[in-house]
Amino acid sequence: MGFEAWLTLAVIVLGLVALVRDVAPPDAVFVGSVVVFLLFGIIDPAEAFSGFSNPGVLTVGALFIVAGGLQSTGVLEWLGHRLLGAVNSEKGVLGRLAVMVVPLSAFLNNTPIVVMLIPIVVDWCRKRGISPSKLLMPLSHLAILGGVCTLIGTSTNLIVHGKMIESGKFDGGLGMFELSKIGIPFAVVGILYLFLVGRRLLPERKELIEQFGEAKREYVVEMLVQPGCRLAGQPVEAAGLRSLTGLFLIEIDRQDQIITPVGPTEVIQAGDRLVFTGVVDTIVDLEKIPGFVPAADSAYEVDPELRRARRLTEAVISPTSPLIGKTVRDSNFRSLYDAAIVAVHRGGVRLPTKIGDIRLRSGDTLLLQTGPDFIRLYRNHPDFYLVSEVEGFLPLRHDRAPIAIALFAALIILMTTGLVEIVVAAFLIGGLMVATRCLGADGARRTVHWQVLVTIAAAFGVANALDRSGAAGAIAGLLVDLVGGMGAFGALTALYVMTSLLTAMVTNNAAAVLMFPIFLQTALLFGADPRPFMIGLALAASTSFMSPIGYQTNMMVYGPGGYRFADFVRVGLPLHLILLVVVMGLIGVFYTL
Repeated sequence: MGFEAWLTLAVIVLGLVALVRDVAPPDAVFVGSVVVFLLFGIIDPAEAFSGFSNPGVLTVGALFIVAGGLQSTGVLEWLGHRLLGAVNSEKGVLGRLAVMVVPLSAFLNNTPIVVMLIPIVVDWCRKRGISPSKLLMPLSHLAILGGVCTLIGTSTNLIVHGKMIESGKFDGGLGMFELSKIGIPFAVVGILYLFLVGRRLLPERKELIEQFGEAKREYVVEMLVQPGCRLAGQPVEAAGLRSLTGLFLIEIDRQDQIITPVGPTEVIQAGDRLVFTGVVDTIVDLEKIPGFVPAADSAYEVDPELRRARRLTEAVISPTSPLIGKTVRDSNFRSLYDAAIVAVHRGGVRLPTKIGDIRLRSGDTLLLQTGPDFIRLYRNHPDFYLVSEVEGFLPLRHDRAPIAIALFAALIILMTTGLVEIVVAAFLIGGLMVATRCLGADGARRTVHWQVLVTIAAAFGVANALDRSGAAGAIAGLLVDLVGGMGAFGALTALYVMTSLLTAMVTNNAAAVLMFPIFLQTALLFGADPRPFMIGLALAASTSFMSPIGYQTNMMVYGPGGYRFADFVRVGLPLHLILLVVVMGLIGVFYTL
């Protein structure tokens, strides 16, 4: 190898060390590596930044906006309730995800599936005080396992298929279900590993749980079940009202009947008033349920269009406030401040009464629905000690949910039928999400995970450097020389391992492209059928479990899960070794080498 090849390998190794030791974030490591390759002339600017115009990277960015539209209209909240429902265990959620994600990933691009499910899983974890690190990595791995079951399950399979046709050495490319006879057992074994072993190796990032607000102040809030609300007719436990972290159901006020304590089998009825104590985050979650509205103030705005102009604000009552000594019901708050009281908090005391009967005191904190000018008008007002906006509050656009569902269905149709390119379909639907007001323009920008996109795009430049410098070819040639005496089966095993390692360092598609000629030439050298070699290449390049770098769904969960590089190695390395045995065993059964 020449100087450029050695330099490329040195930069990649240093970058991997930086990632493993958490010296710098992934996007900084990859962009820095690309800059070094540019300075030494190993790649030109077009090759360095080709990933930023790559259709796959652009598709991921557009799909973040599509997912944002589904989230802002409440579709994901509804889907999460239907998918996870009242499931209260990690194992139960993992089972639900396996049943849904693996079959879908076999026929759909797994990127949008993971994009859609990340906020649902994170929300489920937040409500139950469970770290997302226990479920997000399995979500990505399940999507990867599903992708190897059919030809269209992942773009890597399609790349291998296209290279086979291009080479002229095969009688056609891969069949639609040719991978299935190995891919399905492969996926089943992978699922069993995640259930029995992998989930026990996952980290529990306590700091993520703490971010969910375990120690925040508790409010008393009274919620009204309006006709048509999905909670009506459901038992309390089945409705998920007993499993929300930081929330306690005090009583149900049903006409003249007070039900307390509330049992898990008590059926909720339209017109019920449910009194809770809970932290702000869980109160906001309750308010997002269509037809479930705060009942303390009749002036609370429930119209979806008008609510978008409202804010959620906290205000602390001062000793000079005219509210002191009055009950919430009699305070006439709306006429005084043009705002509606949602909930009340008092010191470290859990208030046992209905919110309307609470007699206000100095120091009480009010959770308010206000207009956009409330903070400016009352920040220095003598009636309040402190006025601040609740961060992250965004009223759901429930009235746009049918439009968002229709747009997502159109996206699936366009992606599966091939009427237009996938990237075009993603940008078309993402743009329509904004145009139809399923998501605001500012919201669209906030939904894009820019660190993920920059990391994936910069990884293409690293892969180009590996190819252009000759480092990839030199290492592959050395490996073939080393395993030459082991026969075709031994050579295929070694190449599978090398491809897995290469995928962990670069990207799955880049690894497939780089390794294709090596797999093909090795098969021809041994006089073996090259088709099983292509099967091995597709499976090795399409699966990256021990690195967040090699597969974009791993990179998507890397930040939200609070993972470190070593977490992927700990969980993914045993899985790779187990699946290596499965793949080689099944290739030996179905093919002759």
